[in-house]
Amino acid sequence: MAADILLLTLISLPLIGAASISLFGKNLPKTIVGTLATSMIAGSFICAVLIFLNLPKNQIVHLFSVVNLDDFKLNASFQIDSLSIWMTLIITGIGSLIHLFSMGYMSHDEGYYKFFGYLNLFIFSMLLLVLGSNYFVLFFGWEGVGMCSYLLIGFHYSDLEKGTANSVAARKAFIMNRIGDVGLLFALFMILGTFGTVEYNEIASKIGELEITSIIPYVAIGAITLCLFLAATGKSAQFPLFTWLPDAMAGPTPVSALIHAATMVTAGIYLVVRSNFLFELAPFTKEVILYIGLATSLVAAFIAMRQSDIKKVLAYSTVSQLGLMFVALGMGAYTVALFHVTTHAFFKALLFLGSGSVIHAMSDEQDIRKMGGLAKKIPTTHLTFLIGTLAISGFPFLSGFYSKDEILAHALMHNPVVYGVLMIAVTLTAIYMFRLYFLVFHGKFRGDSHTESHIHESGSSMTIPLIILAILSVFGGILNLPGIFLHKGAHWFNDYLNANTIGLDLIEQHHLDASQAILLMVVASIIALSVMTWAYVNYAKRGNLAKADEELAGWEKVSNAKLYFDELYNLLFVKPIEFISGSVHHYFDVAVLRNGVFGIAGLVEKTGNVTRKWQSGLLSSYLFWMVLGLVVIIGSYIINK
Repeated sequence: MAADILLLTLISLPLIGAASISLFGKNLPKTIVGTLATSMIAGSFICAVLIFLNLPKNQIVHLFSVVNLDDFKLNASFQIDSLSIWMTLIITGIGSLIHLFSMGYMSHDEGYYKFFGYLNLFIFSMLLLVLGSNYFVLFFGWEGVGMCSYLLIGFHYSDLEKGTANSVAARKAFIMNRIGDVGLLFALFMILGTFGTVEYNEIASKIGELEITSIIPYVAIGAITLCLFLAATGKSAQFPLFTWLPDAMAGPTPVSALIHAATMVTAGIYLVVRSNFLFELAPFTKEVILYIGLATSLVAAFIAMRQSDIKKVLAYSTVSQLGLMFVALGMGAYTVALFHVTTHAFFKALLFLGSGSVIHAMSDEQDIRKMGGLAKKIPTTHLTFLIGTLAISGFPFLSGFYSKDEILAHALMHNPVVYGVLMIAVTLTAIYMFRLYFLVFHGKFRGDSHTESHIHESGSSMTIPLIILAILSVFGGILNLPGIFLHKGAHWFNDYLNANTIGLDLIEQHHLDASQAILLMVVASIIALSVMTWAYVNYAKRGNLAKADEELAGWEKVSNAKLYFDELYNLLFVKPIEFISGSVHHYFDVAVLRNGVFGIAGLVEKTGNVTRKWQSGLLSSYLFWMVLGLVVIIGSYIINK
């Protein structure tokens, strides 16, 4: 089958699934709804695999023209290259597993069919984002995933206990993403004004035609890339627009795994990588990306140290890992960032789904201070969660070990100070993840007896995705093994992306020599093993438990309070906006608009009351006014005569 037919089928299946489920799902059995939704995404994954196995050379699939003028064309078209297909494999592959997990996890939810309709629509929007051949199609996908994210985060808006909090979290995510979206809009208009097109291929070709003697195009590119990075900052939860993502954990756990671990939050990474030909001409923007990513990674890791909600720990972990990816982008290591996107999709989806299995077993309890000793009660969840914890902590020879080591190696070559700060963030990651693992699965159970009596392992629809993701988390590093392990086939992922993606093949790739690479791996291994040993002794053996919030002091209190970012934003932005809105409402809406409208209405009413008396219906009254009128007319005529 031709690649273009496969591509259109790939994109259409999730849309068909979303439309069918939304229209007819309410009257269908849950099994059929879940199977249909999962099958659509699995079908898209199969199409993506077929395209991947026979990848054409940078092919454009034209769908239709939106604007077709002599000097400007705007097309709805898609691009098949290494980058777009690899992102499609991640989206549909991980998406299929999460859909399968959701069939068991959401089986008792009243909004079952709506949930799967939203999930399918989200996958369709994400495919538009990564497969579009221009920024126009990307923008539609970008806004689509934002809308679906809002719907899924606030999915349980009618919950009697948490409905208000869920709605607020959804609004917070929507508004903070809108801030980034403004940057994307500005960037699109500036791209159109600078290059006269929004097609990736055409922009890349025109980059080489820029006049070296003129500084104006480079200033424009600097402004464009800063706006693009602002958009990426919103979607990928970077400082200072990162506080929405932890609150987004209000959504069902499969949503956290799909949107906030493997797909939507990586949209900003994809945007920067796809626009690499612009960012390579904007060194200042790359420096901004580097240090924003560095700050995000360190701050989020510190906050995660003393969180007690199992999903909040993983949420801040996601923010921290995204910071690592942006550090790689700031250094120009685009393929390394995508390698970590890939491994992170494996182990973070595993951890989120594993936390969902724990929450399911704990009768919806999410506080790790009320867990403990679950290893023997839910063995499959325990083993897979352990693998995910080891992978994200950089345990030797698991997937996260290789992708993190690549970022650290580039950091060491770029700036030793950056490397040092990253090592602190990586060490903190291992500390809070092993703390989470040992508090949940080891020691004595700390919850109530009723909850303990109902703890059970999840069904096969939930454990099978965990097992598959655990296998990927173990062996995912094979994709980009360093040269010290393989002489032929080393850095396969780098070569795959560079061979068929705009601009990446022109960027020089740097690799450490064997002795330096081995030294970095040994250091990373020692840190991971040391932290694991310390956490085991401290939390499993000695039984040092997570303290109650009121017992925390010093840095622990600051970490638990999330560095007071929410309070600071509330003081600087929310309260002033509410005050201005309240003032405008009182002094303009009420005093001017409402009172003005009511005043005019009252005047009309009074005028009507007066004139209404003239229409009495009495013939004698009408004759009197007629005679009076004639007298006035005749009198004025005689006087004027």
